[in-house]
Amino acid sequence: MRILIVEDDINLNRQLAEALKEAGYVVDTAFDGEEGHFLGDTEPYDAIILDIGLPEMDGITVLEKWRGAGRTVPVLLLTARDRWSDKVAGIDAGADDYVAKPFHVEEVLARIRALIRRAAGHASSEIVCGPVRLDTKSSKATVDGKPLKLTSHEYRLLAYLMHHKGEVVSRTELVEHMYDQDFDRDSNTIEVFVGRLRKKMGVDLIETVRGLGYRIQAPTNAN
Repeated sequence: MRILIVEDDINLNRQLAEALKEAGYVVDTAFDGEEGHFLGDTEPYDAIILDIGLPEMDGITVLEKWRGAGRTVPVLLLTARDRWSDKVAGIDAGADDYVAKPFHVEEVLARIRALIRRAAGHASSEIVCGPVRLDTKSSKATVDGKPLKLTSHEYRLLAYLMHHKGEVVSRTELVEHMYDQDFDRDSNTIEVFVGRLRKKMGVDLIETVRGLGYRIQAPTNAN
């Protein structure tokens, strides 16, 4: 899962980025509204953390431009605690949620997890596909209750496919959501990670859809 942080406070930006990376996310950062708007307009993200008080272009304007261009990515606003009018303006502009400063990073992580789950149509923090269970809160996966030892890239691949279970996901889409903008992306590596995942899981869960990509089929009784 790939996240964009648009926050001009360097220390806060870094703190959020480090926490998200530790939680298994791929993170891009921007420090002003113009840069943030450009990245959100040209790169695919699973969620965006957007501060309202930004230089160059304020967060509300950035959000309005994204929504006006049809960008539906979930957006979590960072607002000043005593500015209720900013919260109202943000929600009206198309924000999905907000958190007031100062905040605990754990709250931001929880809200981001919820936004991504809801966007993918999942109500629970756990996503189940047959014997495989993904706990988005702990960033861990199990097969028949036994822990899967995954690398960060293997986890990101499994998490993205399970969030989009039942859908065919192309290699290009997987690459775009597994790596940050500065990474030397190569879609051929996806096949390697899929092979490793299949071997570690020991179950026939990831289907190759020839010429299109990969799919995890959702059993009818899964959440």
